[in-house]
Amino acid sequence: MVFKSKKDKFSEMLTNVSVNLKESAQFFADYKIKNASDLKEFSMRMKEYETKGDTYIHEIIVELNKAFITPIEREDILQLAISMDDVLDGLEHCAALFEMYSVTTADQYMVKFVNEIHACAIEIAESVNLLSNKKLLDIRSNAIKIKDHESTCDEIRRHSIKNLFSIEKDPIKIIQYKEIYENLEEIADSCQGVANVLETIIMKNA
Repeated sequence: MVFKSKKDKFSEMLTNVSVNLKESAQFFADYKIKNASDLKEFSMRMKEYETKGDTYIHEIIVELNKAFITPIEREDILQLAISMDDVLDGLEHCAALFEMYSVTTADQYMVKFVNEIHACAIEIAESVNLLSNKKLLDIRSNAIKIKDHESTCDEIRRHSIKNLFSIEKDPIKIIQYKEIYENLEEIADSCQGVANVLETIIMKNA
């Protein structure tokens, strides 16, 4: 059994989570940082998205505890919500790293990472919309695209760290940039985690 209609409360709640994630990834990708003040604003705004996401997760947990029957297995609803929240948590943490290390200029690798993650967030939002409309089999293509973006991020990570060690002489900067690269790659891994949950839901319900 899948969502009965677009207005199913769990469908709406998962949509809230996915839209908030997509908007946060869009903000992350578009925000222009010029100075330390911009960094603070950037970090604060990402924290607001993360806090909103936590509120949505709490609401889902409350409703799951009250519901006698759920449209799909309650564990799958919760896991999908949490996996999306993991992506947002990673983005918020990355914004905090930028502020903590006073990184006002994103290099080409960071930009590539963020573009891939933003693309994942769009695919995730589309997948949740398809789930809401009971088009489960159509989600497969979105899941494949998410995994392709994650694979690209693996490549970006390898190239970014190789380049970092070859050109950067400041050991502190090496540590800082390496942490940011690895954090961005972990966010991509979290996106793949969402794809895995979606595929499990397809397998159980299609």
